[in-house]
Amino acid sequence: MVETAKRPGRDDEKVPIIAPLKVISQRTINKRFGWWSAVVLLESYGRKQVCFYLWQKREEGGWKRKQKFAIHNQEDWELIRNAVEEAIGELS
Repeated sequence: MVETAKRPGRDDEKVPIIAPLKVISQRTINKRFGWWSAVVLLESYGRKQVCFYLWQKREEGGWKRKQKFAIHNQEDWELIRNAVEEAIGELS
């Protein structure tokens, strides 16, 4: 696994997720130009899941969720990862 350096201030702000979802950990991927993407480990009704979120900054100052993609188990992740790695290979 490649370790990336944490940029200052990237994960200082808590993600805009409300109860009953409980944020266990978060990692901001990108936050600029009015968009915020992050990977969040959360607990939902007693079950843990990893979610990729995309929020857009509203004019009144808050963040509005635009997309949420949940990964519920290791098997699903393997299928997703393999498909993405295959597609990434086509970019060059």
